[in-house]
Amino acid sequence: MDELSLYVLDIAMNSVRAGASRILILLEEDEETLKFSVTDNGCGMTKEQVEKIKDPFFTTRKTRKVGLGIPFLTMLAEGTGGYVNLTSTPAAEGEHHGTKTEALFYRHHLDFIPLGDMTETVKTLIQGSPDIDFVYRHKTPIGEVSLDTEELRAVLGDISLSEPEILAWIGGNLTEQYQNLRR
Repeated sequence: MDELSLYVLDIAMNSVRAGASRILILLEEDEETLKFSVTDNGCGMTKEQVEKIKDPFFTTRKTRKVGLGIPFLTMLAEGTGGYVNLTSTPAAEGEHHGTKTEALFYRHHLDFIPLGDMTETVKTLIQGSPDIDFVYRHKTPIGEVSLDTEELRAVLGDISLSEPEILAWIGGNLTEQYQNLRR
């Protein structure tokens, strides 16, 4: 994967598979760094699973025997001088369970890869899992782009977020917010 948005998509899809009903995607940029995190309230992982997650030959999926997303993300982040941090609490340990994956990149490093199209990433997540609450925030030095599907549902009522007109509006809204940042 040659864009960070694809890693965000992969991690958020893992959250969906973990049974999350709410997923927070937060990007924070300044002149030197880009940090993103994906936080969910899914089933979580044990300490043993968290320790193994950076091993490319470990995966909880049944469809394949390797899990390259976190190992590659770690390599990319560390290659810029950054890091990947993963914390998780399994559902068996209490009410506040879930996983948080956080990655920091130094933007001016030669090995920094582009962020990519976060508008399409968010739309893809909503289209594929319209009943999950997604909160998206992208904070930059000049402003913020945000979207909260729970707020959209409050306005739309019974209309599915996966309807083409709604997805088009979501894409247009995020695009407009990003354009307003550039003015």
